Amino acid sequence: MANSPNAQIMGVVNVTPDSFSDGGAFASARAAVDHALSLVEDGADIIDIGGESTRPGATPVSQNEELDRVMPVVEALAAESNARISIDTRKAAVARAAVAGGASIWNDVSALSYDEESIETAASLGCDVVLMHAQGDPRVMQDDPHYEDVVAEVLAFLAGRIELCAAAGIDRSKIVADPGIGFGKTLAHNLALLSGLDRFAALGVPILLGASRKRFIAALDRDGPAASRLGGSIAAVLAGYAAGASIFRVHDVAETRQALKIAQAIESAGAGR
Repeated sequence: MANSPNAQIMGVVNVTPDSFSDGGAFASARAAVDHALSLVEDGADIIDIGGESTRPGATPVSQNEELDRVMPVVEALAAESNARISIDTRKAAVARAAVAGGASIWNDVSALSYDEESIETAASLGCDVVLMHAQGDPRVMQDDPHYEDVVAEVLAFLAGRIELCAAAGIDRSKIVADPGIGFGKTLAHNLALLSGLDRFAALGVPILLGASRKRFIAALDRDGPAASRLGGSIAAVLAGYAAGASIFRVHDVAETRQALKIAQAIESAGAGR
């Protein structure tokens, strides 16, 4: 197993009224900043700030509304913390403003394809970029997702996006790939991606796994509010860690940190025998 000893935790801060797990909980800038600071205290290496929900069925928000939501949070967090800041957006203008305000990572669920200016903008910014796979727009992505071979097709898509980015001048050392659990995937597709995650090492870039609190967990156990899916979220993180993923985007930072610490300690003890 290709474990990731230098695993990083990305804490989620949604400055939205309608995100699937915590929509509305941190809609004010101060509440969002305070939550972000608590996640840093819990052990988050990165804070991922998003101002537009991309949950299934979500509708887009305007560029100005997204900027109004995220910029006070990005700027305040940059002033109050040394944690790395990631901007979760599909819009080049939002990424430009966020990087100017203190963000150093652009996390794009469309793999820089939603906005025609995105790849050129990312190259000029010089920030790290997360390229995520999604089949379809958030409004319709869960209507009828279909693949012949989900692992092979997601791999091929991400490999193609990485090559496009590299050709545009984005340094490969700044690229991260995310298979997009839950974005245009059925339960079977999600499980296939998680069980085949070790194949993504072939991309030659770090792999980010974002499975925290997602609906596939409830589909396997019992339905309930998103916040009740902690056990399944940690199980996915540990499976991803064992398969070589190195960045974990999660809502429950302290619990994830503890789980990874124990996994790493067990691994180290076994290596010494």
